[in-house]
Amino acid sequence: MQRNPLVLAAMLTAVGVLGATSVAAAAPAAGRTRPVRRHSTLAGNWSGRYGGSFSGTFALHWTQSGSRLHGSITLSNPRGKYGISGSVHGKAIKFGAVGAGATYTGSVSGKSMSGSYRSPGGGGSWSAHKTS
Repeated sequence: MQRNPLVLAAMLTAVGVLGATSVAAAAPAAGRTRPVRRHSTLAGNWSGRYGGSFSGTFALHWTQSGSRLHGSITLSNPRGKYGISGSVHGKAIKFGAVGAGATYTGSVSGKSMSGSYRSPGGGGSWSAHKTS
């Protein structure tokens, strides 16, 4: 059987177009299987301790919108309740208590978080766990 080169070329082109179309059609489906990156859910109440230049306990109350955090922190030393705001990106957290002049950085893992703090009077470490 003798093959016509023009018919063969046309068939190969059609197979190539169909193959490219099926790969392109499969690409969006593959994209949907990627895990969606979600923020940690930190909203609620947290209880913790801090040590270093200042030592004591604290209570946090967070509300969360995406990666943004807002709420209040009640410190035992210096005693007081302060407004706080911050952010969480993956496992990294940072927030500040403007009235107390303190900034906190650290990491979150499930219902626990820990890190270090800085204030005009010095710094130290902190840790907390979610209570509700």
